[in-house]
Amino acid sequence: MEHESYGIQVNGNSVHHVNRSLYQAKMKIRKPKWNIKASEMSRKTFNPIRAIVDSMNVEPNPSKNMIALSIGDPTIFGNLPTDDSVLQAMKEAIDSKRFNGYAPAIGYQKSREAVSNFYSCPEAPLAAKDVILTSGCSQAIELAIAVLCNPGQNILVPRPGFSLYKTLAVSMGIDVKLYNLLPEKSWEIDLKHLESLIDDKTCCIIVNNPSNPCGSVFSKSHIQKIIAVASRHCTPILADEIYAEMVFSGCKYTSVASLSTDVPILSCGGLAKRWLVPGWRMGWILIHDRKNVFGNEIREGLVKLSQRILGPCTIVQGALEAIINKTPQEFYDNTISFLKSNSDICYTALSTVAGLRPIKPSGAMYLMVGINMEHFPEFESDVDFTEKLIAEQSVFCLPATCFEFPNFFRIVVTVSEDMMLEACTRIKEFCEQHYHLHTDSIIQDIECDK
Repeated sequence: MEHESYGIQVNGNSVHHVNRSLYQAKMKIRKPKWNIKASEMSRKTFNPIRAIVDSMNVEPNPSKNMIALSIGDPTIFGNLPTDDSVLQAMKEAIDSKRFNGYAPAIGYQKSREAVSNFYSCPEAPLAAKDVILTSGCSQAIELAIAVLCNPGQNILVPRPGFSLYKTLAVSMGIDVKLYNLLPEKSWEIDLKHLESLIDDKTCCIIVNNPSNPCGSVFSKSHIQKIIAVASRHCTPILADEIYAEMVFSGCKYTSVASLSTDVPILSCGGLAKRWLVPGWRMGWILIHDRKNVFGNEIREGLVKLSQRILGPCTIVQGALEAIINKTPQEFYDNTISFLKSNSDICYTALSTVAGLRPIKPSGAMYLMVGINMEHFPEFESDVDFTEKLIAEQSVFCLPATCFEFPNFFRIVVTVSEDMMLEACTRIKEFCEQHYHLHTDSIIQDIECDK
């Protein structure tokens, strides 16, 4: 059987014939095909908390109600509502009908003035031009990293530390170097280790105070030493101060910027924790630059980056001045009193548990507990330990592997007092059931008896 063919002519002369079926085959090969892949940035984005928690294939004990000490949302149990004045400010902003349109990308002038007036002090004066409003403190941190760093550079991040720093940096092609915090010194920074990590590609040092996950609060003298390291190497500081002023009695909060005379600081904060409204997504960057080291470039860069999403919720911006100025001191005091009480309950209870080593917190909403793993040989890791704690006692604590610090777990102290007491009782029971006296301890006891 003969195939049909096409005669191809040049200047009227037949040059060659192309087999129809071959031609059709080639046409099929050339036909475009769908080939859509996720971007490099999305593939580099990795949240270690989600990765670890989602990999936990465990069901809680059905005979015990679940107590989740893992979620850093103070509102989730309903026992820590925001103040009525905060809600009233929002209602008035909505009823005014003046905040339904777009605002400037960096926020309304009046809202930025309210923030600058609230945080300004003689040691670190602020004006509205020094404030960038953001969609929560998380976006403030993202913008601060993005404006200071380029792909291939590196940032210094605390270990243990909030996992978002690494998640954001790695997605931008920025390397992360982890500096150690010292549990035996109430989570102070290992300053020698910090300084040893700085090189010519270091674009900023992230300092988180008060700390998530540690609940620690740095002293004035320790912050001065941190600033001295940054000054020696001409490296700016990104200060994550979302827990500003959330410190227990006997401690004093000191902002990084109030102690810096030459090191430029981008301080990130927001309404989420102190005002107990994390879902409202209102944050800010405070630009502290006494020596004009940043110049116009960093400020302009932050404005440009803010224009990517056109700023945070305008209704919350409209309420911001009233929220900041009219929230009574009693509300702040009551929140701190509750958090300290729960922290004391948890620390005292777990201090008596063999095999555990809680580190006493001084602020924020967290407490870290060390696990002497040699006394729990049936568990391979802190992840395994916390997974079994869910299965047997229905108590969910975050393994500190999530914060690059294995053999610890983090407790959130925002649950009700009754739930905190019950959780500690269950953790104690769990440890008593699985605790084994280590061989070295037995040998030491025998030698002491001799």
